[in-house]
Amino acid sequence: MVTIIKGDDYKKIGKIIRPDGRRRVALPKSLIKDGISFQVWANSEGQILLEPQVTIPASELWVFENKEILASLDKAMFESMNGQTVNRGSFAKYVEDEA
Repeated sequence: MVTIIKGDDYKKIGKIIRPDGRRRVALPKSLIKDGISFQVWANSEGQILLEPQVTIPASELWVFENKEILASLDKAMFESMNGQTVNRGSFAKYVEDEA
């Protein structure tokens, strides 16, 4: 079984919300960021979980499908966050076209 819930710091948001005549539920604006879609999960108790999703361009999908590249990027991000980087100076001399 895949773990869906990634945190346990839930808090009650606003008042009780009722579905409208078309069974739609309006969420508070404070919960919705631009460009976000939701994966909907439900359990046997009737609880619903909305997992925020973002869309990536198809041309970038290869990064997420290649475990080696993804691991390398994760390592680089970790090193960068922990100040484990080396300044290699400017690469401006290698630029052929400024446009």
